[in-house]
Amino acid sequence: MQNIYEVQQSNKIKSGVITALFLVFSFIAIYILGQAFGYYMGYDVGGLGYIGIAFIVSGISTFISYYNSDKIVLSISGARPANKEEDKIFKQVGENLSIGTGLPLPKLYVIEDTAPNAFATGRDPEHAVVCVTSGLLSKLNRSELEAVVAHEMGHIKNYDIRLMSIVSVMVGLVALLADWLLHIGMRTRGRRDESGNAGAIIVVLGVIFALISPIIATMIQLAISRRREFFADSEAVMFTRNPQGLINALTKISNDHEPLEAANKATAHLYIVTPFKDKVRSSVGMFANLFNTHPPIKERIQALQKMS
Repeated sequence: MQNIYEVQQSNKIKSGVITALFLVFSFIAIYILGQAFGYYMGYDVGGLGYIGIAFIVSGISTFISYYNSDKIVLSISGARPANKEEDKIFKQVGENLSIGTGLPLPKLYVIEDTAPNAFATGRDPEHAVVCVTSGLLSKLNRSELEAVVAHEMGHIKNYDIRLMSIVSVMVGLVALLADWLLHIGMRTRGRRDESGNAGAIIVVLGVIFALISPIIATMIQLAISRRREFFADSEAVMFTRNPQGLINALTKISNDHEPLEAANKATAHLYIVTPFKDKVRSSVGMFANLFNTHPPIKERIQALQKMS
């Protein structure tokens, strides 16, 4: 049995290691892809080539999404603001947790969908949103609802939206450079005879990284996402001092087979439990889990049961 502080420290270390590995891999991949592309386009090996342009393109798109993430996601999901009459308990739970945690009260929204689920979005605690489905409000009791909202406020406290936005920039940059190299660089003649062995090595490495680096970067991105779910679970226990509440909530949400109509691939990673439950059940083996946005519910429950 671990106490909550030990669990949080363990989660911080694991999350930090995965994030550091991701950054190291991303910088290596970006450098090699940029070198190879620049070589094909006629630049000397050793220059930055098109890395700057790719970074600007990827960064601008993510920057716009980051600063408008709450509006974009709420619009896609068809969410409405929570009100005191219909969503009294939800409002009370949010206000109580805000007072207890010292976090600003996030904007509270509801999606009219009978499938139980919830997510948080927004670029920082001052611009945060917690959104739940009407199904969650009707199927969970107060302690379970409190645990779910606490989990989402854990994401807010830990700036998970900001972290995942930075990760998205790096993944986008790797994918963009790989695409350029495969679809543009390989069709140009370039100066293939002026850089000798150094140029040949860069080209070979560039092709290899163009083929595998987007996949590896995405896999590490998803690993970070899964680790942040464990981190938010431990934060929820810290806020509520009631691991059983979250265990019960996760069990109810995962056992509900009703599809969440408002969810799509762009927003699925935000939810407390993946909204594509049937697809997850049809995937088997460790390899399939590498491409999941969420850790298995069984593992999350086991981790919660060890907390005291």
